[in-house]
Amino acid sequence: MIVRIMGEGQVELADRHFAELNKLDDELLAEMESGDEAGFRRTLTALLNEVRELGEPLPDDSLEPSELILPAPDATLEEVRETLSEDGLIPG
Repeated sequence: MIVRIMGEGQVELADRHFAELNKLDDELLAEMESGDEAGFRRTLTALLNEVRELGEPLPDDSLEPSELILPAPDATLEEVRETLSEDGLIPG
């Protein structure tokens, strides 16, 4: 699967990592719903770090269709709330 981190670029990630990332996505959604800014920041950082660690960056001049788009590391809870559907960051 191709994942885009806003402001950073694209990463190719094996589908087998979907379950791990989905757990972090669930945590992130719960923190967003409760307004837990500190938890949101911590979990967003963990999610982005997992994608970076588990994935292989695509070349900067490559532009593939992204199956998943994640917010930039400095995105606020409110910014992400405004752009998300009820399905979360990772389609279920």
